Amino acid sequence: MSCTVSTARTIRSVCVFCSSSDTTRAEIRATAADLGTCIGKREMRLVYGGSDMGLMGITARAALAAGAEVLGIIPRRLADKVRSLDITEEIIVETMHERKAAMFAESDVFIALPGGIGTLEETMEMLTWLQLGYSSKPVGILNADGYYDLLLQFLDSMVAEQTLKPFHREMIQVAGQAGTLLDTLAAAGVSYRDKW
Repeated sequence: MSCTVSTARTIRSVCVFCSSSDTTRAEIRATAADLGTCIGKREMRLVYGGSDMGLMGITARAALAAGAEVLGIIPRRLADKVRSLDITEEIIVETMHERKAAMFAESDVFIALPGGIGTLEETMEMLTWLQLGYSSKPVGILNADGYYDLLLQFLDSMVAEQTLKPFHREMIQVAGQAGTLLDTLAAAGVSYRDKW
């Protein structure tokens, strides 16, 4: 884990999309903790879904332990049902649309840890905004223990079928280590701003 490497672009806030499941594999849980630790050691802020459950809680606790500020953004309907952490700041919104808009406004880059339908939906929306030029904020996949291998193969097949342009496929930054992905996202942000 290389959490102390300086980044090419100043990343102040990292939004992490991930699972709230408490039953993920140990290797995936360790990667989530590494990401939270890297965010703290690099003096960044974590923006996440606001829950104490699953990878959300693991990432947030590790970030807090490493000295990071942590912002949780959660819809009221979920806030009434899930455990929460003693984090730096919490924003309660009414809808999932408002949640994503707030996460976008508060973040410089986006990272997908392993997750389910919600994680995929959030990540793909950020990628769509990037693809269409509504955003210049980089998006990355932290491919913990090969979790996203099949998704990445499918994206490559979309390129082969010519339903996804190679340039848009290349916008998706992928790494297996937290520090490496943060460095890659920092460098990508510069080229995206120039491109758009």
